[in-house]
Amino acid sequence: MPPLEDLLRAMKPPRIPKLPAKAKASLLLLTATGLTFQAASASDLLSFARHPSLASPPSNFDSEVGALIDGVVRSSRAVSTIAITVVDYELSLRGLSRDSEDYFRKLSEVHSRSAKRILRLCEANKGFYVKAGQFVAAIRQVPEEYISKLSSLQDKAVPCSFKAIRDVLINNFGQDLSCKFCSFDEVPIAAASIAQVHHAVLKDSHEVAVKVQYPGLDRQMKLDTMIMSFLSKSITWLFPEYRFDWLVGEFVKAISLELDFIQEGKNAERTAKNFISNDKVKVPKVVWELTTSQVLTMEFCRGNKVDDSEYLAKMGIDPTKVARALVEVFAEMIFVHGFVHGDPHPGNILVSPEGKSGFCLVILDHGIYKQLDEQFRMDYCELWKALIFSDSARVQQLSERFGVGKYSRYFPLILTGRTIDSKSALGEAMSVEEKRKLKKDLKSLRMEDVSSFMEALPSDFLIVIRADGLLRATIRKLRASQRVRLLTYARFALYGLFQERTTQSGQNGKGLSGREREGGSNEEGLRS
Repeated sequence: MPPLEDLLRAMKPPRIPKLPAKAKASLLLLTATGLTFQAASASDLLSFARHPSLASPPSNFDSEVGALIDGVVRSSRAVSTIAITVVDYELSLRGLSRDSEDYFRKLSEVHSRSAKRILRLCEANKGFYVKAGQFVAAIRQVPEEYISKLSSLQDKAVPCSFKAIRDVLINNFGQDLSCKFCSFDEVPIAAASIAQVHHAVLKDSHEVAVKVQYPGLDRQMKLDTMIMSFLSKSITWLFPEYRFDWLVGEFVKAISLELDFIQEGKNAERTAKNFISNDKVKVPKVVWELTTSQVLTMEFCRGNKVDDSEYLAKMGIDPTKVARALVEVFAEMIFVHGFVHGDPHPGNILVSPEGKSGFCLVILDHGIYKQLDEQFRMDYCELWKALIFSDSARVQQLSERFGVGKYSRYFPLILTGRTIDSKSALGEAMSVEEKRKLKKDLKSLRMEDVSSFMEALPSDFLIVIRADGLLRATIRKLRASQRVRLLTYARFALYGLFQERTTQSGQNGKGLSGREREGGSNEEGLRS
């Protein structure tokens, strides 16, 4: 089934403009500025910071100067990387016919080179750049070359020194950590772009996982997101078909939520309550007396990444059953609860050999959640119902409500992998004739259309697309059929339309009972 990146590959290639003199001059200035700062900042500014004339600096001087140097280096590295990438596209594709084989070959080559540059930028700048790369790859609104390269960032986080981590713990809990913990492992068990996790044992002998935020993130986020916004606006000015302001805006909103560990703890408790009757789901309990906005302490749960096929084979766990359980959890979040985990990559979901079914899913990292608007949730359920029954008129009506009526014919393709008038069953491949007709339709679709489409979509839709993209990737790694996803989504969408809901405290109704989940396992009615 073709996800959004396959549509991008099939559409008309982007227009590479012949830049006017003013734009060329600005681009050269942008490139030169970035390269100059990148060359000078690491050596000259460091020398300045260590100049002997600064005999009696204030106590926080070293950290302030270090942050300044780091900010300049990171920013100049980003500016120069993007400027060089823009120049690469301009020079490599100049003079080539957009319908020629040579153009497509060159375009793929530039995509590959550029993706490698962006990957190196994220790895060098770390922190929010790694998070931004992960965010882009998950939304999947970029060519395949970028997705394949940036997806590797999920495993590229470098742990922070324990000295810095200890300082954060002391700032939050006081000097004597021994009165809080019986033991605390200095080597982290997991590291991400904004925090790392340590195993510890409390005084009452309970094992816990302590998630500690890296120091100085607030200031770093402001600078990094400002530079990202500047670069997105620069790209839009040079290449009007590429508009990424919506992407930067969504990223800033998501990362802001993720920096508040108290809210993350509340999200975890709400998710645990939503799935209280599901024995295949485990959410670690929050230890509130050892939780602050920068430190989150939770029950320690054992397990391996959900896509670890070797581990599943060793434990005798069927990967297809894991894939089905995973999709059911997120289908229930989207269609029933309307409270969606926005970052379900494999590192945030463990498989534990515990549970009545022979395994359970341990859901981690509850920082990025989205409370879907109730009208959107119902409309999204209605959209899937219309897709199931190939109701093109209803798809058009709902697309208008989502603000993208012009592109309604692409919803079935993006979500189900078939056209609205397809005769194939849900989850089956399109016929040769359908593929031929689709290819013809896509010739009129430009990158500008994709940008307009993504800009117009409500933010609720964007987080659903992001979560769905990550789930698809995990399902593929588990070697399960995408039909598992489609039939599960269809079933939960229909249930979501008729569920009983409560509005007390602004919370959604209860999740499905065990009987309702088992009762919905017969999907034969959805296969045609």
